Amino acid sequence: MERNEEYNPNLLILIMTIGTFGILSTELGVIGILPQIAQYFNIGINYAGLFVSSFSITIAISSLFIPLIFSKYDIKKVFSLVLSIFVICSFVSALYKNFYIAILCRIIPALFYPAYISLSLTVAAEIVPEEKATESVSRVMMGVSAGSIIGVPITTFMATVLGFKSAMLWFAVVNLIALIATLIFFPNLPGNPTSYGTQISNAKTRLFLVSCLGVFVLLTGICTSYSYMSQFLQTITHIIDLNLSITLFLFGIASLFGNWAAGKLLVSKPNQTVLTYPFITAILFTLLFYYCNRVIPTVLLMIVWGFLDGLVNNIIQYWIVSAAPDAPEFANGIFISVLNIAITIGTSIGGFIIVSYGTVYIFIGSLVISLLSLIFLALRVRINPDYTK
Repeated sequence: MERNEEYNPNLLILIMTIGTFGILSTELGVIGILPQIAQYFNIGINYAGLFVSSFSITIAISSLFIPLIFSKYDIKKVFSLVLSIFVICSFVSALYKNFYIAILCRIIPALFYPAYISLSLTVAAEIVPEEKATESVSRVMMGVSAGSIIGVPITTFMATVLGFKSAMLWFAVVNLIALIATLIFFPNLPGNPTSYGTQISNAKTRLFLVSCLGVFVLLTGICTSYSYMSQFLQTITHIIDLNLSITLFLFGIASLFGNWAAGKLLVSKPNQTVLTYPFITAILFTLLFYYCNRVIPTVLLMIVWGFLDGLVNNIIQYWIVSAAPDAPEFANGIFISVLNIAITIGTSIGGFIIVSYGTVYIFIGSLVISLLSLIFLALRVRINPDYTK
């Protein structure tokens, strides 16, 4: 895909950021409304959890092939198709009070989710000069952070005050806005003519495999405690109600700054940024383990964690895609798959630790697993240090 002076890269990046925000809001928004879902459909909370797990599992699988399948087609048409599916499925969920239809309306958009996210990251890197590619990607990644910072609270508010249907309509409206902006302002951009087989071959390297293993272990370690953030704040630190919302909001705002900083650091000092990250998180988890009973230190550490969370989203995407520069769509798809699998496994490990040892020990689990990732991160640099400087 070649840069073209006829379109405004900043406008396209903004549209993709809005689209990413809408899609991530649809994915993550239900996390805060599982009790309302259980009540609305008159089901157990475990069945309501299928709204989350069915989406994540579908993404983890479809990310392996959907980006490749759609990489050949016109970008505008692909984006319009995916956003249309999200809009339609959200409307259907609001109109029909049937649990099985609702689950189907989670699985179908999740199937196409990787096409939008993967191609957005690829396009963001290709429509700007090479030296600005990493910063451009970090701007689109802000849509990911905003999906949890803004999307989750809005969805929770809509469902709590106005009911489940209103939350589904919120998903439909925000994706509809992105769809309209895409149809009006997005130019027709050619897809990647590289064959599926060639892209996969370009990624079948030792460097790519080690890179994937490194970010997988790192993410698994982080998610061991990240997934239970609200629980430890409420049960250990006793931050509840409005104070909990404020703390999580500060976490989210800090992650936006982390996204911005990542765009700068990965351009100037990528190796140093990635290799020091596990050490910094290890220090953070150690401090949280010792100070989690004290409110003010914990809140301050949560802000630091938010900043680091914004950094890691960009780090893992950069680390995988830069290991297969000739197969960006496939690499971004693998990035999405690794992300979702790591969340699932990290959450399972964290749950086991909580049941076996207690909530506070999730930080020890995160510390140990995160440091283990250094084996693969350092090996990646040793294999081919020329990919980063």
